[in-house]
Amino acid sequence: MEKKQKRLYLRIAILAVLVAAIVYTIYTTANKNDVKLLKVGDDAPNFSLVDLNGKTHKLSDYKGQGVLLNFWGTWCKPCKKEMPAINDQYKEFKDQGIQILGINIAQSELEVASFTDKLGVEFPIVIDKTRSVMRAYNVDPLPATILINKDGKIENIITGEMKEKEINQYLNSIKP
Repeated sequence: MEKKQKRLYLRIAILAVLVAAIVYTIYTTANKNDVKLLKVGDDAPNFSLVDLNGKTHKLSDYKGQGVLLNFWGTWCKPCKKEMPAINDQYKEFKDQGIQILGINIAQSELEVASFTDKLGVEFPIVIDKTRSVMRAYNVDPLPATILINKDGKIENIITGEMKEKEINQYLNSIKP
């Protein structure tokens, strides 16, 4: 009798966990639509993040310039492949009213600095420690790139790896 009772309690516990998982899944799926999806033509959400040198970067500081925001992570192979191309284009466009910000998603400064040093990245790299900027821009998956024109409007949203020629065309499209 005691064995049957233990088995019954175990089954009830397993059933309760399964029901809780199903309710959680339904709840998060239903509330996912509450997030405002950004689209081309929308105002780019302002943010403030600190780079690896301790300098604060606010999107609003770059009004009047074209801005490329590149969301990435060190674990992301396409991110690693496109980073040198972005860096090359940064060197070409940095004096033409274009700002490029690499936004790392919640990794340690040591990890990010080691990664960017190895690749010789020269453009500013900021870390979104709380993922708040990632959420504001609805970034998923990585890499993701947001192009912002001189008026602070979203000009283009690119998901996936970019090639150098594409980056050049995108930067020309937001050049003031």
